[in-house]
Amino acid sequence: MLEREKDIAELNKELDDLKRMAEVKNADFSSEITVLEEKLNKMKTEAFTNLTAMDKLTLSRMVERPTALDYIERIFDFFIELHGDRLYRDDPVIVGGIARLGDLPVTVIGQQKGRNTKENVKRNFGMTSPEGFRKALRLMKQAEKFGRPVICFIDTPGADPTAGSEERGQGEAIARNLMEMAGLRTPIIAIVLGEGGSGGALALSVADEIWMLEHAIFSILSPEGFASILWKDSSRAKEAAQVMKITAQDLHQLKLIDRILPEPLGGAHHDVDAMAAVIKDALLQIPFTAMVENIQDVVDTRYKKYRGIGVYAE
Repeated sequence: MLEREKDIAELNKELDDLKRMAEVKNADFSSEITVLEEKLNKMKTEAFTNLTAMDKLTLSRMVERPTALDYIERIFDFFIELHGDRLYRDDPVIVGGIARLGDLPVTVIGQQKGRNTKENVKRNFGMTSPEGFRKALRLMKQAEKFGRPVICFIDTPGADPTAGSEERGQGEAIARNLMEMAGLRTPIIAIVLGEGGSGGALALSVADEIWMLEHAIFSILSPEGFASILWKDSSRAKEAAQVMKITAQDLHQLKLIDRILPEPLGGAHHDVDAMAAVIKDALLQIPFTAMVENIQDVVDTRYKKYRGIGVYAE
């Protein structure tokens, strides 16, 4: 896939150069430009049709891929970020607060990766600490109190695995989120933007509906880790990715997720505004007000959904 991306980038540069030359020389290169545009569209279509699980994993990890904040600023009319878990510190991986979706106040919680190396270090490469999960839960409980729906954006390779996080109760923080979200008395929508890895993703994905972007992945651990544990050979990651059924298409077929959101040709990073519009349109279709008014039915349905997952997956 990387080779195809390189070829597309080169052709795109050639097209840009031709358009620039036509402008500078005030010449008519419309026929040549049309030919290149048709060739580029054909190449993109062929490159991003029938991608393998490993191809999608590569796409989901691209640093160019839009982050939670990229979507938040485009989908919601305003966003007030809230900080801290009221116990230890503020985890910069979790961004969360109050926003407005159309006329509806909502609580938004997202896992934020960096857009470059410096920001990735600051955001711990999207790996949430126990303080982050506790901050997320604090915001969810606040949303429950005021009847605001909760929208979670998931994008993480996994929870922070360091000794410090373990000492501060990483496992307990994840488990408590699972327990509390199962019975949270307000609607919850979880959307996997890129990577949905391990307990770090699961801690924000006990929801009434789980959506995935077309090229996102959702898995119990990384294919590299899976291959290392099962076969003692991390080089078999490509094979592991296929076996693990990590793609949105596989998981939708297994009824483990509820909806696949189509991405622009080439991936969400090629047109962030278009991808944000798809997510916003899908969210606006959810009858949040009716769900809040019938919250006991919503909670009962959510409980039954997760009790039945093992049956669906067989």
